[in-house]
Amino acid sequence: MKIPLSYSFRNLWTRRLTTILTASGIALVVFVFASILMLSEGLKKALVDTGSYDNAVIIRKASDSEVQSGVERIQASILETQPEVAIGPNGRSLLAKELVVLISLPKRGTDKPSNVVIRGISESSLPLRPQVKLVAGRLPRQGSSEILAGQSIAKRFKGGGLGETIRFGMRDWIVVGIFDAGNTGFSSEIWGDVDQLMREFRRPVYSSVIFKLRDSSEFEKLKNRIESDPRLTLEVMRETEYYAKQSDMMAKFIRMLGMSLTMIFSLGAIIGAMITMYSAVANRTGEIGTMRALGFRRRDILTAFIIESLILSFTGGCAGLFFSSLMQFLTISTMNFQTFSELAFTFALTFEITYKSLLFSLIMGFIGGVLPAARASRMNIVEALRG
Repeated sequence: MKIPLSYSFRNLWTRRLTTILTASGIALVVFVFASILMLSEGLKKALVDTGSYDNAVIIRKASDSEVQSGVERIQASILETQPEVAIGPNGRSLLAKELVVLISLPKRGTDKPSNVVIRGISESSLPLRPQVKLVAGRLPRQGSSEILAGQSIAKRFKGGGLGETIRFGMRDWIVVGIFDAGNTGFSSEIWGDVDQLMREFRRPVYSSVIFKLRDSSEFEKLKNRIESDPRLTLEVMRETEYYAKQSDMMAKFIRMLGMSLTMIFSLGAIIGAMITMYSAVANRTGEIGTMRALGFRRRDILTAFIIESLILSFTGGCAGLFFSSLMQFLTISTMNFQTFSELAFTFALTFEITYKSLLFSLIMGFIGGVLPAARASRMNIVEALRG
């Protein structure tokens, strides 16, 4: 004879106040747990989505990022002749020689300075990034002091809006266009003519060379040839791989810090669930004795109380996950540890995060409910009926 599931629901409803308080504690822990995972996933997604699988990024060996890299002009010329480079509709190679440097700009409203990426682009840079769309203004003219600003820059930094002026490199630069790159790292960059920027920053070398592969399957052959060429001393990566590496350090830091906080909070939630279930056992001693007298076995009592705890924790988990899902509407910014520049991104909720959060809530409920349930199942029938 099994104890019906409605029995567990009824008992939780009878103790509404303690049920709500305990579920709220579990919801808070799941909210923190899910938010941390969403934050890490959002950062990773923003950077990985920045790249294209069919694009190759070439930087100097042992460089962690484009900021630290240097590609000589003669090396860039050799790369232009590689047969794997795709040709565009205009008959030109889909290859861009780019410069990446950092400048400090004040934020709107606070005047607090933060590092921003300045990217020197060439004619093929935009065709290589189809996710980048011009949403206001026009493209800058080559050889001029005109620049494009990502939407994140335009919203959050002084001088980044359309028609505004930014001063760097002993020169004023006017923003003639705003581009939208979605939730990618490009939205936190400023783009201008590579030759003009190299002159202003006195940089004789490029930071990187990016090109589209004629055939994606030829990547390994290209990589082996370039990296084994003693003239080049360069490293080749798919663009997606390059940007995934950019997110590794920051994402690991967020996860480690978040998991530490979550573990501390989860102990409190487990203790709360345990106290609630012990209280339920103490208040229903006579009821437990009656069920045992009616023929319900110890394992039926054990199962009923564990199910009750799992229902309680699952309810809290669903509530916590719901409120954490609202974080997707927020955009936050942080410093990218690889480039030391500011990066804006959003929280990202995935199916994996959803099931991990709900599973975590069930684990808390099980740990918090198993000891009280075991106590209830071991009660002596006679003593329980007296009690």
